[in-house]
Amino acid sequence: MQETKVVSSTRLRELDLIRSVLNSFLEEGKAVSLWRLPDQTEKNVIICSNVIDIHPDHFTIEDSQPGFVVSRFDRDAQKLFLPADIHLKIKNGEITQHRGTPIPESFAPASKLKLHFTPIPEAHSELNSEYYQQLVADGVDAIDNGLFQKVVPSRRQSFHVPEEIDILDVFDRLCEQHPQALITLVSTPQTGTWMGASPELLVNVNGKSIFKTTALASTQVYKPGTDLKTVLWNQKEIEEQAFVTRYIVNTCFKKVRIREYEEIGPKTFRAGNLLHLKTDFMIDMTATNFPQLGTVALRLLHPTSAVCGMPMEPALKFLKEREGYDRELYAGYWGPVNIDEETHIYVNLRCMRVGQQEAILYAGAGVTIDSVPSLEWEETVNKMNTLRQVILS
Repeated sequence: MQETKVVSSTRLRELDLIRSVLNSFLEEGKAVSLWRLPDQTEKNVIICSNVIDIHPDHFTIEDSQPGFVVSRFDRDAQKLFLPADIHLKIKNGEITQHRGTPIPESFAPASKLKLHFTPIPEAHSELNSEYYQQLVADGVDAIDNGLFQKVVPSRRQSFHVPEEIDILDVFDRLCEQHPQALITLVSTPQTGTWMGASPELLVNVNGKSIFKTTALASTQVYKPGTDLKTVLWNQKEIEEQAFVTRYIVNTCFKKVRIREYEEIGPKTFRAGNLLHLKTDFMIDMTATNFPQLGTVALRLLHPTSAVCGMPMEPALKFLKEREGYDRELYAGYWGPVNIDEETHIYVNLRCMRVGQQEAILYAGAGVTIDSVPSLEWEETVNKMNTLRQVILS
């Protein structure tokens, strides 16, 4: 019992510290990013005075200064980059590392974050079940007619957030419930405030020598106590995962003539209350003499088959014509770049846009020739509940 109280006290102290640090700079109009990497407890904070717009073809991991990159789903849109004017590491309620501009020795207590908010665009895609299921059915028809092999229609839904809820408390609960996801909070004058818990690694560059990426697809609801080794997947789900895996191999590795890579999986992977099929890829960039692989892969893989479709161009055209809303940051990517000589960029899944009194949730479902519209609708409900339940718990 005593140990529980100590842990709770430490966590509370850490949240108070992060809240005070962020607020001291948010009040000055600065952009902030807060994240926790998978399988870690340490939190990272970046404070940025001037967010940089970068042409999509001009962003390079290898030459980038340390910071945090944010990309929209639209691959042709400007990327946003938050240079690490200040970078803090926080663990067990203490600042364990500080780099960049000097910071105050102490911070004023803060009760709630004073976040950046921007207007939320209108959309007819706050879809009801009937509309979304018809969109899925139309996707299946397009597949049957040979337009593409897979497409990932999405939808968004808003819900009221009680005033007493502190978004930093939500961040903390996501960290606790999703230990193997990148947990992120980004607040900038350009984007407003977004939060996510993403299990899908897009590009990881470790020490400028090892490249990693992940194929993640298919979804089941996790039942507490389930042994992941006993989980069964149907043919539709196995095929959907195979599409994502082939997309990485064909769209990236074969295109740049890389034949030496390690492939692990597919295996069942738990992300909060959901299960997915996951395949990991690893490449030694030194052995293959390809030090720019991180940047090249980022350009070739986004948007991935897991969030768009395959082939990408006709699937993307279908989505732009039919979804009826701008995905903005949803299904884009974000993550720290060249922080401690490591880059961790994840697809922005399981995310929400935070308003002053509402949150906008986003979710999609992978549609193949065997898809059943009612089941794909149910999948989006389950994915949205990942965040909704954490917010309201």
